[in-house]
This record gives sequence, C-alpha cells and structure tokens, in this order.
Amino acid sequence: MDEPVRSEPSRAPGEIRLASPQGRWVLTTTVLGSGMAMLDSTVVNVALPRIGADLNADLAVLQWTVTAYMLTLSSLILLGGSLGDRYGRCRVFVVGVVWFAVASLLCGLAPNAGVLVASRALQGIGGALLTPGSLALIQAVFHPDDRARAVGAWSGLGGVAAAVGPFVGGWLVDSVGWRWVFFLNVPLAVACVPIALRHVPETRERGAAGARGFDVPGAVLGALALAGVSYALIAAPGRGVSPGVLVPALAGLLLGAVFLRVERRRDDPMLPPQIFAIRQFTAVNAVTVCVYAAFGGFFFLSVLQLQVVAGYSALQAGTALLPTTVLMLLLSARSGELGQRIGPRIPLTVGPLLCAAGMLLMTRVGPGATYLTDVLPALVVLGAGMVTLVAPLTATVLASVDVDRAGLASGINNAAARAAGLMAVAALPLLAGMSPESYRSPPAFAAAFRRAMPLCALVLLVGALIAWLTVRRTAPQPPEQPCHAECTYHCGMTSPPLDPGDTPHHPPTGHDGPDPHQPHSHPPTGGDGP
Repeated sequence: MDEPVRSEPSRAPGEIRLASPQGRWVLTTTVLGSGMAMLDSTVVNVALPRIGADLNADLAVLQWTVTAYMLTLSSLILLGGSLGDRYGRCRVFVVGVVWFAVASLLCGLAPNAGVLVASRALQGIGGALLTPGSLALIQAVFHPDDRARAVGAWSGLGGVAAAVGPFVGGWLVDSVGWRWVFFLNVPLAVACVPIALRHVPETRERGAAGARGFDVPGAVLGALALAGVSYALIAAPGRGVSPGVLVPALAGLLLGAVFLRVERRRDDPMLPPQIFAIRQFTAVNAVTVCVYAAFGGFFFLSVLQLQVVAGYSALQAGTALLPTTVLMLLLSARSGELGQRIGPRIPLTVGPLLCAAGMLLMTRVGPGATYLTDVLPALVVLGAGMVTLVAPLTATVLASVDVDRAGLASGINNAAARAAGLMAVAALPLLAGMSPESYRSPPAFAAAFRRAMPLCALVLLVGALIAWLTVRRTAPQPPEQPCHAECTYHCGMTSPPLDPGDTPHHPPTGHDGPDPHQPHSHPPTGGDGP
C-alpha cells in the first residue's frame, strides 16, 4: 500500500478524503479499535458457563464478570468522550486501546474469580476511552463529503465483527479454552496502535484545548453509586434482606443523588445538565434505557439457557444467536431510510413491541429444544424488532448534538445504554428468583428463565409507550435526502451503514452550536450511539 503524504501534519481537521491512502489508514485504525470492543461484547457471554466451571464460580461471579466491565465503562464513558474532545481524540483513543489490551491480557491470565472480575473492571476503563473516540475520529478527521461514506464503511466492517464474534468466541471456548476470548484482543491492539500514531491527525473540540478540568468528583461518585446498587442486587439472592445488602443499596442511591447535585453545580461537569434541555435527546435516551435494559438481560440469560438447559455447546450457542446480527446487517439501512421518511415515532414504538414478542417466544426454549422450531422463530422476531428500532434510535439521538460535543453526546447515550444493561444483568436474576447455584441446575434455571423473559418484555413495552408519547420528528428533511449513516454498538449488536451510493453529504455547520431557528438540526456527529 502506498504511504500517505505527511507533509502537512498540522492540516485542519475535516480535509482528509476517504479514498486517499491516509484516509484508508484512519478507517483501518478506527475499525481495529472498535472491533476490539465489539468482539469482547459478543464473545464473553458465550464463555460464561465454561468460566464458571473452570473457576468453580456461582452465578454471582458470572454476573460480576459482565457487570464489572459495564460498571467502569458506563461510569467513565462520559469522561472518555469529553476527554477526547478536550485533550485530543487520537491521543485518548490510543491510550484506551493500550489499556484495553493490557486488561484483556490480565483477564486471560486470571488465576481465580477475584482477579478476573478486577481485570474486567480495568478493561471497562479502556473501553470507556476508546469506544466514543472511534466514530468521533471519523467525524472529526474526514472531509464532510466523505463522513457518511466513512461511517458506512466503519459500521459495515464492525458488523462483520459482530457477526463472527459469537462464532469465534464459541470456537475458542470449545477448542483452546475461554482464556483465549480475552487474549484475542492483544494482536488487534498491536496492529491498531502504530497505525493510529503514524497516520491519524490529532483533533479536539474547537476552542477547548483542555481548558476545562477533569471531573474527578463526578466520575468517582457515578462509579460508586452504580457499584453500590449493583452489589446489593447481585448479593441479595444469597444474603437476603440483610445489612450487607441494604447498606450498599442505600449508599448507592445516596451517592447517586449526590452525583446529580454535584453535576448541577460544577462549571465543568462530565454530564452537563443543559444537554437534557433538548426534549428529543432526553426522550430518546429514556427509550434507550428501556430497550438496552431488556437487551442486556436477554443476551446474558439466553446464552446460559441455551447451554445449561438446551444442552448446546459454546459454539452452538454463539452461532444460534447469529440471525439477529444477520438481519441487522441486511435490513437496518433500509429501516434507517424508512425512519427518515416517516419520522422516528413509529419505528421506536413498533420495534420494542416486536422485540418483546421475540423474548416471549424464547420461553419455548427448553430441554431438547429444536433450533428451527423453537429458537429460530424467536430470534427472527427479535431481530426484526432490532432492525426496526436501532438505526432510527441512533440517528434520532445524535441528530440533536453539535459536532463539537460529539464525544460527550456519544458518551451520554452510551452511558445510558451500558448502565441500563448493567442494572438488568444485576437485577433480573434477583427478580426472576434465581439462586446463586441455579445455573448448575437445568430445571431451576429453566423455570427462572421463563419468569425473566416476561419481565424483559414488560420493560420493552414501557419503552414503546415512552416513544409513542414523547418522540417526534426532529426536523423536516428534503424527500430526496436519505437518512444519516450513524450506527451503534451495544450488547454485541450493530446497526449497519447506508449503502455507499445512498450516503448523504454533510456541509459544515459554520458555527459552534445548533441553529437557533432549527434546534434539532442534523449536523455531522461523532459518537458510538447507544
């Protein structure tokens, strides 16, 4: 491959063309970085039963293997986005990739459950730094005429990672062991970092240059609040209503209230309250919470159900869930175009309802379940719901933000989704009556699973109701203008791009904030979505 021209290292952001050698290098490094997080989110759940057996761990350890990562990720992803905006998106992205790889290595080498959980928490810190930076780099670096096309290529390649992730994870678990699920991230980082350092120009928020401070109180309070509530929910099945459960729960709630108070009073909060004055942004984030709480609980329990109750191997369980990803890859672009034409209200109402129906159908999966008649119909309906809602949801929530707050807006929406998934994984086993040892007993786990799926469906119904009552079209769009190509990564799912021939052109906004006459205008944005 030809070497990119480096004669203008300080060239202004937004001038690199996708077809240039440097543009291809930028796309490569963002795909490698986001691919690490994508693979991790799709393969770890598949490995949980084998991790539990190898480390002699109960259900609580399996929950912490997932929630420790999501805890630090959801707590710090707000800072990850804003730090990139303030101090350099490429710099923060590279630090995140290195951190994520080192933590992945520690996960793979973990001799016991305690080290694994601690390493997963460290891994979440790296994810919080690299996740919002990946798409933000594309939006900040590429020429406006190439941004949507670059996002399309980025999300399409990310979709490939989503599709192969469960298959690769299951194959690794069944062949060389669950530790290689984590070791896999190391070579990706080794390839990603040198490319980023050599070929990606530095960008930051205009006029910021690191002027604002680092919101340490907000970061600490947010993490401790989530940790307290999560610990109480996970410990409750084994300890019941005891001081060891009530004290962390109350402490978490109190710290959450203090966090909100601190953020309202700080001059440089990581969660600026003013951004929630945008009604559409707030409404769609509420839908995001409901949708990804249900998704988080479903994907955590369904992989266990397939292995513990239905008797699937890790490879079979991972492969069984592929229809949802395949449907997303094939149809989400068209769903995004439809949402652009008719507005987001109907897709964000109908999508959760279809997902709820799919989760209810999943209750038919039990011992001796047949894939074609029991598993596949549920996943097809679920996938149809995901196709309907994910692309319009992402495009709608990002439509309200300015390009200068790209990382922050991405962080807020990511944090909402990750925190929702975190709470679901912590709370759903408790609400469904799962004991710490239930995943070792197929009959007990099957009974609890049948109680859990209606709870997930109920949360989705709440999300559909919120969407119907609160979400409106953001701004009139010309009929010939297709929907934007922003995409999302959550719980191992992606929304694929528009077809390259359908990508729109984004002229520069020409100002640092939204147009006061069009409060929900659709400038280029950079964030990883929910």
